[in-house]
Amino acid sequence: MGCDRNCGLIAGAVIGAVLAVFGGILMPVGDMIVEKKIKTEVVLEEGTIAFKNWVKTGTEVYRQFWIFDIQNAEDVARNSSNIKVKQRGPYTYRVRYLAKENITHDPESNTVSFVQPNGAIFEPSLSNGTEDDNVTVLNLAVAAAPHIYQNAFVQVLLNSLIKKSKSSMFQTRTVKELLWGYKDPFLSLVPYPISTTVGVFFPYNNTVDGVYTVFSGKDNISKVAIIDTYKGKKNLSFWPSYCDMVNGTDAASFPPFIEKSRVLRFFSSDICRSIYAVFGSEVDLKGIPVFRFVLPSKAFASPVQNPDNHCFCTEKVISMNCTLYGVLDIGKCKEGKPVYISLPHFLHASPEIAETIEGINPNEEEHRTYLDVEPITGFTLQFAKRLQVNILVKPAKKIEALKHLKRNYLVPILWLNETGTIGDEKAEMFRNQVTGKVNLLRLVEMVLLSVGVVMFVAFMISYCACKSKKVK
Repeated sequence: MGCDRNCGLIAGAVIGAVLAVFGGILMPVGDMIVEKKIKTEVVLEEGTIAFKNWVKTGTEVYRQFWIFDIQNAEDVARNSSNIKVKQRGPYTYRVRYLAKENITHDPESNTVSFVQPNGAIFEPSLSNGTEDDNVTVLNLAVAAAPHIYQNAFVQVLLNSLIKKSKSSMFQTRTVKELLWGYKDPFLSLVPYPISTTVGVFFPYNNTVDGVYTVFSGKDNISKVAIIDTYKGKKNLSFWPSYCDMVNGTDAASFPPFIEKSRVLRFFSSDICRSIYAVFGSEVDLKGIPVFRFVLPSKAFASPVQNPDNHCFCTEKVISMNCTLYGVLDIGKCKEGKPVYISLPHFLHASPEIAETIEGINPNEEEHRTYLDVEPITGFTLQFAKRLQVNILVKPAKKIEALKHLKRNYLVPILWLNETGTIGDEKAEMFRNQVTGKVNLLRLVEMVLLSVGVVMFVAFMISYCACKSKKVK
């Protein structure tokens, strides 16, 4: 009887040990299985989950616009007073609903080339107002004229055309005109061929962004979706040194198996540069654990604060010899127009930048940019890209509409919030096909290991206790 009992205890301990060992072995083996499956499915080639969602995103993407309506236009133009603005909006458009086009695979370099068509559809139900709402904003053509044409004689000629067209420093336009374009009366009088249509995002509809060439990841998964060239080049020709490089992905996805310590680099044609995000927090998105990566304040810091940004400071006056921070001069990629990009409401910008503007209220939660990335696959499942478009206006003695100004103004025109969140159906599919299977595997591993250890320890203690009792 004693032998049977001892044998049973030993057998139980052996079974526990086997379960624990099997659970322990399953951990690296299971990780290898998951890694192999993920590496197969995130490659950008026909038949993979990644490619299907990459060609045409299943996520509805919206771009919201808030317009800065000028409240004291006449006072500013006459007396150079502070500009008072009132935020109006959002005016919401559905964007990025068109599939990528001209997709071409190059098996030799393991790259894929494509263009991204642009289109915007107004969404009245998601907007606070209509496209026909009138707003008072800076006159884009008049403000840009002295920057593009700095010769005094040319400015005298332009001034006569500005007066003849009855244009001034500010103008009233509909939201639709401001965003997508209108025929400018001043430019229509210029006696040589130039584009007479002006708009913050003109041209946009029926245009394409690209050509992009990205790595498919077939030969090296750590390079999947990373941009090799943009418009056939590895550089932009806008910035000096390494700032001019096209780095990272387009932010829709990143190479898989992301760790919190990784810096996510991505290129944005909207701001004419590559930028990056760092880990901020863990977030539960519709039952899917994701890492939230945020755009850090040092990305727009001055070279004094962040020496890596020295080549993004291309003008010395507004930046006070590159000591101010929070704005980026992108005039070189906007045909010389005085366009400056910042975060909404000049978030993380030097106080001096907005000292001529009243009605600005930066808020970290509302105005920051972030990406929610699923760490196993590297897919971006939710994002909010936020930026503000500003125009620099300087006094110009030869142009009557600007001659009363006594200082420079960085005038905010609008800010936008481009957002996308994985839909409920796609989220369920993702949970079933990816996170659910991984979590089940992890659970099986832990159960086998835990049960095995508990069984081994319990049966061994019982065996030792029996042996001790028998000796006595």
